Amino acid sequence: MPLYHYKAVTPAGLSQEGEMDGLSQSAVVERLQTMGLIPIRVDAAVARSGSASSHGLFNKNRIKPDDVAVFTQELATLIKAGLPLDRCLEILIGLSANEPVRQLMTQVREDVRGGAALSAALEAQPGVFSRFYLNMIRAGEAGGALDGVLQRLNEFMERSKELKETVKSALMYPAILIGVAVLSVVILLMWVVPQFSQMFEESGKALPLPTQIVIGAGDAVRDYWWAMALLGIGVYSWFARQMREPISRYKWDKRLLRLPLVGDLVGKLEVARFSRTLGTLIGNGVSLLTALAIVKDTLSNTVMAEGLNTVAMQLKEGKGLGKPLMETGLFPKLAVHLVMVGEETGKLQEMLIRIADIYDREVHSAVKRMLALMEPVLILGLGLVIGGIIMSILVAILSVNDLAM
Repeated sequence: MPLYHYKAVTPAGLSQEGEMDGLSQSAVVERLQTMGLIPIRVDAAVARSGSASSHGLFNKNRIKPDDVAVFTQELATLIKAGLPLDRCLEILIGLSANEPVRQLMTQVREDVRGGAALSAALEAQPGVFSRFYLNMIRAGEAGGALDGVLQRLNEFMERSKELKETVKSALMYPAILIGVAVLSVVILLMWVVPQFSQMFEESGKALPLPTQIVIGAGDAVRDYWWAMALLGIGVYSWFARQMREPISRYKWDKRLLRLPLVGDLVGKLEVARFSRTLGTLIGNGVSLLTALAIVKDTLSNTVMAEGLNTVAMQLKEGKGLGKPLMETGLFPKLAVHLVMVGEETGKLQEMLIRIADIYDREVHSAVKRMLALMEPVLILGLGLVIGGIIMSILVAILSVNDLAM
């Protein structure tokens, strides 16, 4: 049977860890529960040593979103088991092997013991927990359902991560293909083409125009590669500076939304993020106006985020949410109509989550369509470039042979 390493807590609040064999991870969890333990983490023992840094609460350098998600899940499990909050934090401190993280969690625990709410203690740790996260914790504290809120937060972060990973994994193949294409062309121009240049020069015959272009390109890459590298770095720095300036960022985001295929994908990503974040906040008791202000900070496209300012102003005037969203012209009609239905039926939170699920699937479909178009275009482009270089060399070789005959 596979061997699993587990960390659990006794009913008295004492942490306990060890190894146990079982048919599956869920079987080990059930066995621990029958023993009266509260399972915190169960990992395959073989992969434990190699993956400790990725599955631990925090890594040694900085706190990542994945680490916050693990912390959230573990804290939800302990609170649901009925342990006091300060005891839960103490157990989490014991589970962390990183000294800076232990100090951070110790400070949170001390703030809680000093009478501060968990949200205030977390907010005192700058750059770790987002505004969305903190407002969700406040809503859970106000409603007395902190364990449920933590579980929803964990589910939200998992869905958001899954959506990002879908896009990243889909773009991986085109990126590799482009990299191989660039590397192939560089090798041909810098090492292969120069091997024929001397032979062509000794022939004394005027070379065909395509061959002259290829040889000139090879000489340029070989002699001025450093200038091309500096140019690339300069373009990247200029673009990064443009994206840091609000006015320039707004213009670029506006152009991005107008692009075919890409603009549609970006819009659907933002709608999915907007709907899931707003629905999660409303479902946990956050007011609609406050939730809109938080959602604005989560959107990466400044054009759509700016549109929410107009929506918030009209919402204050009692015009609802659906009609102002429609007037911006930035959100899909299907999503806006579903929001209106949610307002009319009093089930806005449920409808927003449903919209997020719909557009999550739309993003998957849009990514597949983009790949279906990009793959043949990239392969054809790579074939034409490399084939053109090879054909230009062959034409020159044939012309030299004709001269010799």
